[in-house]
Amino acid sequence: MNMDWKLLSSEYLFKDAWLTARVDKCETPAGKIVAPYYVLEYNNWVNGVALREDGQVIMIRQYRQGIGRTLLEIPGGTMDATDPSPLFAMKREMLEETGYEFKEWVPLGTIAPNTASSNNYTHMFLATGGVKVQDQQLDHNEEIEVVIMPLEELQQLVLDNKIVHSLHTTCIFYALLHLGKMTMK
Repeated sequence: MNMDWKLLSSEYLFKDAWLTARVDKCETPAGKIVAPYYVLEYNNWVNGVALREDGQVIMIRQYRQGIGRTLLEIPGGTMDATDPSPLFAMKREMLEETGYEFKEWVPLGTIAPNTASSNNYTHMFLATGGVKVQDQQLDHNEEIEVVIMPLEELQQLVLDNKIVHSLHTTCIFYALLHLGKMTMK
């Protein structure tokens, strides 16, 4: 059964480097008109679980204005228009935020952050064999603390619901599953 809506019209309400909002007018297969329907457009994102050569996890801590809290997270960020691939963007973000390069990269999949109102995807990775090669190279608005911890501690933080960023939690679950480390205690 086809449930896809037909786009009848679309108008941009706001366009900026970090946020684009549009209003759509759509028609359902049953002929119902849905208007207005608001969509937020974002660049695709990347994030990744990073393991050093010794198996320790590289996490980051930074302030997040959206919820007004400083959070423990995995490295990641926005894909730039000049990034040729999600892996390229992830390697760039990882190096900028942590100063580490990695020997092996495992793609963990692609998820949609909010299918009801956003148009973008998040590409998830597991990076292993990390070696520190430089200092952080942060954007002007970034203040990021690198935090090193055992993999078991990260697993417990997820199980205890201490990692609140849903896109990061999803990536961590996929990484732990890939590593054979996701168990309920």
